[in-house]
Amino acid sequence: MNLEKLFTMQKGLDSHIEAQHNLQTEDLFDRKVLALLVELGELANETRCFKFWSLKPASEKEVILEEFVDGIHFILSLGIEAGFTDEINLNDEKPQAESLTEQFLTTYATIEQFRQSKTRQAYQEMFQECLYIAQLLGFTSAEIEQAYIKKNEVNYERQEQGY
Repeated sequence: MNLEKLFTMQKGLDSHIEAQHNLQTEDLFDRKVLALLVELGELANETRCFKFWSLKPASEKEVILEEFVDGIHFILSLGIEAGFTDEINLNDEKPQAESLTEQFLTTYATIEQFRQSKTRQAYQEMFQECLYIAQLLGFTSAEIEQAYIKKNEVNYERQEQGY
C-alpha cells in the first residue's frame, strides 16, 4: 500500500472539505476520532461478527471493504492532523487477536490511546490494529488501496453535490 499516495490524496480531500465548509480554523481532531469510531462500528455491523443472536450472514465483501476504507480515510486524516505522514512503520505480522470481535475491541482501545496521547507510536499502533482487521477479513493491501482511491472519488463527488 502506497501510504505516501494515500496521505496526499487525503490531504487534498481534507483541504477541499475544510474550505467548502469554512473549517480551516476549527480543531477537528476529536470529531475525526469520533467519526473513526463510528465508521469502525459500521464496519463491525456489516461483518456481523458480534451478532451471536442472528443467523443472517455478513454483508458482501465489497460492502465490507468500502466500510473499511471509510475508516482508513479518518485514520489518514488524523495522521495528517497530528503531523505523522512520514516514517509510518507498519508490518505484515499476523494479528494476535483470536477473533474479529476481539480485534475490533483492541482497535477501539488503541484509538482511545491515540486520542489521549497523540504520539506517533500510538498513531502507528492504532493504524496497525486497524490493518489487522483487514487481514482478518482477508483484504490485501492492493484491494485496500484500490477501494480507498475509488471511495475518495465518491467523497469528492458527494462534496460537489452538497452531501
